[in-house]
Amino acid sequence: MSIRPLTLAIALTFAAGLPGCTREAPPADSAPTAAAPAGDTTADAVPAPAEIAAKVAAYAEVPLTADLSHLSEGDRQAIDYLLQAGRIVDALFRRQVYGDLDGLLSTIDDPATRRFVEINYGPWDILDDHRPFVAGVGPRPPGARFYPADMTKEEFAAADLPGKDSPYTIIARDEAGALVVVPYHVEFADELHQVAALLLKAADVASDPKFADYLRLRADALLSGDYQPSDMAWMDMKDSPIDVVIGPIESYQDQLYGLKTAFEAFVLVKDIEWSARLQRFAQHLPALQRGLPVEDRYKAEMPGTDADLNAYFALYYGGDANAGAKTIAINLPNDEEVQLAKGSRRLQLENTMRAKFDTILVPIADALIDPSQRGRITFDAFFENVMFHEVAHGLGIKNTLDGRGTVREALTDLTASYEEGKADILGLYMIGALGGMGELDADKLDDNYVTFLAGIFRSVRFGAGSAHGQANMVAFNFLHERGAFARNAASGTWRVDFAKMREAVDALSAKILTLQGDGDYEAARAFRDQYGKVPAALQADLDALAAREIPVDIVLRQD
Repeated sequence: MSIRPLTLAIALTFAAGLPGCTREAPPADSAPTAAAPAGDTTADAVPAPAEIAAKVAAYAEVPLTADLSHLSEGDRQAIDYLLQAGRIVDALFRRQVYGDLDGLLSTIDDPATRRFVEINYGPWDILDDHRPFVAGVGPRPPGARFYPADMTKEEFAAADLPGKDSPYTIIARDEAGALVVVPYHVEFADELHQVAALLLKAADVASDPKFADYLRLRADALLSGDYQPSDMAWMDMKDSPIDVVIGPIESYQDQLYGLKTAFEAFVLVKDIEWSARLQRFAQHLPALQRGLPVEDRYKAEMPGTDADLNAYFALYYGGDANAGAKTIAINLPNDEEVQLAKGSRRLQLENTMRAKFDTILVPIADALIDPSQRGRITFDAFFENVMFHEVAHGLGIKNTLDGRGTVREALTDLTASYEEGKADILGLYMIGALGGMGELDADKLDDNYVTFLAGIFRSVRFGAGSAHGQANMVAFNFLHERGAFARNAASGTWRVDFAKMREAVDALSAKILTLQGDGDYEAARAFRDQYGKVPAALQADLDALAAREIPVDIVLRQD
């Protein structure tokens, strides 16, 4: 007799707006606005309802389900607590980047526009360089709601405020109008106490003791702002069948300085079989670091070997994780000290990845890859490219050679695009190197190259203004310039030159690592500006995809 697997489908709930501390700019129950320059009428040139409906349709709706039948009763109960915590975090994220989103939704009659606001967690189209699509809202403030809307960069630079650069504080104004620092655990105290209590409940019923330890430390972190102990504990956790990533994690939403982190949540169930296949790669990280195609001084730092690679089924995306395009892999923690001490964890989100491959990548490859190479578009290659992209975040250089600080501090707002670009190209280097070691099938490396090119076509549709979009365009233009692939003008398809691709991958790897290690902001910006634009021929090909009605990304049906 067969037993039907227990599946879980989680509702994504857009909770009510949350009131915040009283301050001049802007109050938490109002949307941030930025006035258009005098004479600029583009701020009100929002898309027509039909265009917005087409944008909504460009997101393929897919169910988010997973088999929970193998989990203990305690772990299933823990998942329920974690889902509740995730929904609170989801509401916190909306407050961080917009404010009273429910208030905005109540003013919109058009169903498609309302849905698009929900997808983007605000009135700015994330995949179209944050173009406003609701009349009257104005451009998106680069600093979201992490800083006062009227704050200048000069004012911020001159302010002698301990903690102003912390990823876990906001900048506000006091009653006298002076800038002040407010820690997240103060600004969001009520909500974070609720989340912490739920994490403690999950810890009490979870089957794995180290996962329970992590949950307790994460609860402490939410209430204190000290996340490093919980990051260390998360790295020590190896055997739990369930996992959660929760808290303020990534700084992509802060487009002013790239400092402030946004709240997000993932609730995950481990794929035991796939994870076992991935574990053996971590032991090779030191050798892969030594073999990087760059001068020795740029690869002197050694990554930790305690890193682990695992595959998961995602049960829930909340907050920053659920806004716009959906991530298919996670590489954490971001703390450089934890990375050097413990390495990092790479979590491949298998069900989300498969949905994007089937729904988006394969149709794009059928349209833009030369017919003779379409057979090299495989899910295994896609999975490896994504996995080794995440592994590659742990390679390279974290501190500049001049000893003045971290690469993050030197490159400031360029950090994210360079880190993503490094991970993309070093991921391909690693696949080739592991093939040479006999750890991967070297004969299938060409599959990875062709699938990588198709992946650029998929990802660049997110827009070249994002960190990932800029990284993709730099890679595309640099590799194309060196003959790694070429376009057939007659057919409008692209074909990889495998020998030139290998040489170009090494050259781009060396260039990015050198720019990071030198910490030369102006040189890094010049390189990004030179290679980071979408060329006309590629844009025409991307535009042609619209006629095929290939989805731009997916939206998760979590109900």
